[in-house]
Amino acid sequence: MNLEGRKIIVNKSSKELVEILKSPENYKDFMPDGLQKFETREDGFKFGLQGMPEIALKIDEVNDQKAVLKSASSSLDFSLTATLNPLNENQTEVQMFFEGNFNPFIKMMVEKPLQNFINTLTDKIEAYK
Repeated sequence: MNLEGRKIIVNKSSKELVEILKSPENYKDFMPDGLQKFETREDGFKFGLQGMPEIALKIDEVNDQKAVLKSASSSLDFSLTATLNPLNENQTEVQMFFEGNFNPFIKMMVEKPLQNFINTLTDKIEAYK
């Protein structure tokens, strides 16, 4: 299952964004309303949203072109990637991509909530100061 967010322009350099996205505690600022739990770990974070199971993510890779978060659970196989495209010294184009291997039943249940989650992350990153 593949989902994608809209392209946005963030008023930060790609280097600034890389520094933000390397740090697990910064992801709390991008979480949707209804966040009930957020706990950082050395290489990632765990969060819980109202009405959804808790999800643990590890920061797999962050460089000038992308930030990749992967599931920290062996029972779920997915990744969330933010592509970073520098436009100039102070602006970067960002787009979120979700890639997951789910059976058709799980896909049917999670597709809409995941798309909403990606849209919210996109909105929060775009508004980030």
